[in-house]
Amino acid sequence: MDIDRYVSDLQAHLAAAAETGDPAARAVAERLSTALDAAARLMVLEVISDVASEVTREIAPGSVDVVLRGRDPQLMVSRPAAAKAEPAAKAEPPGEVDAPDDTVTSRTTLRLPDRLKARVEQAAAEEGVSVNAWFVRAIAAALEKDVSRPPLRESGRGDAFTGWAR
Repeated sequence: MDIDRYVSDLQAHLAAAAETGDPAARAVAERLSTALDAAARLMVLEVISDVASEVTREIAPGSVDVVLRGRDPQLMVSRPAAAKAEPAAKAEPPGEVDAPDDTVTSRTTLRLPDRLKARVEQAAAEEGVSVNAWFVRAIAAALEKDVSRPPLRESGRGDAFTGWAR
């Protein structure tokens, strides 16, 4: 995706606005145009990143990631593997189940041991997705109701031992 076009358009609009002023205003606009180049590029990248995040929320477990190749961003779309045909779920009466609000995201700090972080980064790279998208998929998969998990062991008496062992 070529963002030069958008930055050039912004500079042209600034120059056009300065044309109505005196020569000093035009000179200031020219200097601002040069200074705004990096800021405008960064802003366009932030907008693209925000759009990719919103699209990712809508197509989960698929994802859209922004990857920089030199100065140009590229969108990487990852589609989920074809899911097995699932049996039709029972229809819930309207109003009994609250639909989750996927339009709002939250930022969470996650502390990982370095070795686990390296494994996560490797797994994400192998799948061609960002670490964030990999985490979102892993968490969504872990929360699926159809996933069978071993029952939690109930803690009770007899779980503690004392003494020496050889």
